Amino acid sequence: MSIRLPSTVPSQATFAAALLDPLAPCPPGLRAWNGSDPLRRLAVYRNNVVSSLIDALADTYPVTQQLVGSEFFRAMASVFVRQQPPESRILAHYGAALPAFVAGFAPAAPLPYLPDVARLEFARLRALHAGEAEPISEAALTRALADPPALARSHLVWHPSLAVIESPHAVVSLWAAHQTEGEITPVEIDCAEQAIVLREGLDVLVLPVDPGTACFTARTLAGEAFSNAAEAATAIDASFDLGAALSLLLQRRALLELRIHAGPALG
Repeated sequence: MSIRLPSTVPSQATFAAALLDPLAPCPPGLRAWNGSDPLRRLAVYRNNVVSSLIDALADTYPVTQQLVGSEFFRAMASVFVRQQPPESRILAHYGAALPAFVAGFAPAAPLPYLPDVARLEFARLRALHAGEAEPISEAALTRALADPPALARSHLVWHPSLAVIESPHAVVSLWAAHQTEGEITPVEIDCAEQAIVLREGLDVLVLPVDPGTACFTARTLAGEAFSNAAEAATAIDASFDLGAALSLLLQRRALLELRIHAGPALG
């Protein structure tokens, strides 16, 4: 659409608000180049903008869309788009707030697992676009492991793609069931599941883990000291194997650094 903007053109904020609100009047001073009704042409522009943003969300959240159907998803996404328009020009990053929005979207309430499925999908997108980083060297790791008191006080620096998903529902299995072609295997949804999401090379991995590993990783991601996070993981999962958890994360080149802090092991 070509619209000529006269000297009385509305501010960008006014135009943006009118662009996303189908009930808003045409901003004063807006004219079409050929003298036609600017409101009619603005309506076309509105539809194209909203539709493109919904398409971007559908690309980011394909399983979420499959679970509710295209019609429901697009209706829900249209409400989200109008309430929370993009703040960046990079549409690939748009939609970080959708999982929280879904959690409060009343029509989606019969599917309590839906927000966590969306969180998993956005974690994968975030991992895909995370920066590159070199894993900890064997020498640095050996030095840290040789000094248990210092290790207990250390804070772990993880790869920027790393995220932890914890849900009271079987969202990891549900997401995985939608990654294959053909008939989808039924999932017992009322089972808690956890996963670590990270990028390895060019591949984004979703690794199911036990509750203790998820707890330990999440707490160290949040900045807690090594020993405090390990104690918290053991408290919620008596079978937590710290060695196995570290082995998994080191194998995936997820650990970048161990920062030793002086003093007692405080989170």
